[in-house]
Amino acid sequence: MTPARGWLITGASRGLGRAFAEAVLATGDRVVACARDVAPLADLQAEYPHTLIPLVLDVSDRSAVRDAVDRAVAALGRLDVVVNNAGGLLYGMVEEATEDQIRAHLDVNFFGAVWVSQAVLPHLRAQGSGRILQVTSMGAAGGMASVGFYGAGKAALDTVSEALAMEVERFGVTVTIVEMGGYDTELFTKGITATGTLPHYDALRAELAEMWGEDSGPAPETAVPVVMELATLPDPPRRLIVGSRSYDQVQELRRARDELYRAWEPLSRQAPG
Repeated sequence: MTPARGWLITGASRGLGRAFAEAVLATGDRVVACARDVAPLADLQAEYPHTLIPLVLDVSDRSAVRDAVDRAVAALGRLDVVVNNAGGLLYGMVEEATEDQIRAHLDVNFFGAVWVSQAVLPHLRAQGSGRILQVTSMGAAGGMASVGFYGAGKAALDTVSEALAMEVERFGVTVTIVEMGGYDTELFTKGITATGTLPHYDALRAELAEMWGEDSGPAPETAVPVVMELATLPDPPRRLIVGSRSYDQVQELRRARDELYRAWEPLSRQAPG
């Protein structure tokens, strides 16, 4: 019989984090589910009183993250899988965002994941094993008007996670960048911070609304089987796009960028560096 694994999941009260927690608990594994507000987890805790440990955590608070990780290890005995999922959306044009909004957004979406990664690594290194799943976005492949800071935070986490994977693989720790597609995670409702608006961008806003339409994407539960399989692979990839439609969109973005580079290759090659 395979022993139960210990999971730490941030942003576990809703959306993808909640869906991951439900799936993990159903396998018999144990979960420390972290969120700023753990009240939405009450029903899940009632169903899994012995294997679910809700933990109030603001990932932007580095000292609180270290304390939470230590408490998780004490409760579970070990950490096998860490899912850096906590995040939110700063919606608005670059010019419209305030300094406080930008810093608060990156404190959660980028620095929060870094703090969690730093806090768990001593434990994973000591046990000689462990997996870190960094939940980024297919949007990290390129910037998009009105959600530029969301993409920026995910792109920064993407880059740091590439470096982290190289740094920790010798300790038996794997890192996978999980590029999530567009799922109905309530990101555009409960997870959103909206900037003020400038009238200069009204026309663009209308164009974007028409382009995106009303489709909020499939339910987060539909992504769970892929992530659960990823978490069991003996040799997991460093990055994985989750979503068939998103896979095609990412490839299209990359092809467009390659075409742009090739179009301007003569100018690029005029410099010797």
